[in-house]
Amino acid sequence: MKIEIDTGSGFCFGVTRAIGKAEEVLQGNTETLYCLGDIVHNSMECARLQKLGLITIGHEEYAKLHNATVLLRAHGEPPQTYSQAQKNHIEIIDATCPVVLHLQERIKREYDSDPEHNKQIVIFGKNGHAEVLGLVGQTEGTAIVIEKEEDVERLDFSRDIYLYSQTTKPLDEFRRIVEYIENHIAPTATFKYYDTICRQVANRMPHIREFASRHDVILFVCGKKSSNGRVLYNECRSINPHSYMIDAANEIDSRWLSDCQSIGICGATSTPKWLMEECKIRIEQLLGCHE
Repeated sequence: MKIEIDTGSGFCFGVTRAIGKAEEVLQGNTETLYCLGDIVHNSMECARLQKLGLITIGHEEYAKLHNATVLLRAHGEPPQTYSQAQKNHIEIIDATCPVVLHLQERIKREYDSDPEHNKQIVIFGKNGHAEVLGLVGQTEGTAIVIEKEEDVERLDFSRDIYLYSQTTKPLDEFRRIVEYIENHIAPTATFKYYDTICRQVANRMPHIREFASRHDVILFVCGKKSSNGRVLYNECRSINPHSYMIDAANEIDSRWLSDCQSIGICGATSTPKWLMEECKIRIEQLLGCHE
């Protein structure tokens, strides 16, 4: 039996950086550290950091905080979060991913360059996702969010369109949206698009396809809240129907492992390496029981 952990899976740079910042403060152990939202979309990693002292709060609790220290996760936040911090004397430890931060700045410049707000600033992303909320916030809530290709039909093709993307969306779907707009935009309107998809994430798509094709069974380790994880998992399923999404090692069903010679373990940009290692150990235990 071959059990392989995908070397290309695991935390992306932005998540690694955010967790590193949290651990650095927590090791000092001199003050309470709050995190605005789950630091990563993985319940097991969140639980590990909670044991170290990290306290996760929502925006309602954040608005009531005063004289506290709050870490902003890699997904980024809208401008209101920073103004609230200034008002309530909150020290911000900003762990916004540099790729996301650069995207926020670009969208804000685009918005500010159009005082009459004639442009349609469009973001290809998931409604309500933390990163998307931060991006929409740069436009005072006026940006249009499209989640899938069919949503493009809602745009006004007689007006200028400026298209951006959430950093973790699929590149091929973004390109299809671009093509649709190019084919429907009015001759009198301007269409500009900016490929703002993180290549560290986008490059995992072809890699995960190849990895899934090499094994009889795929265990995709991923938190249920991970948008990026859902996309990668669906890609695994399209290549290998014997792919299963799990959040933790105790979810592995021994029936999945019967009659196979090769098992692959992979995950999202929010999946810690230690969790994939735990899943490998669990598989070895389950297989040992069948000997």
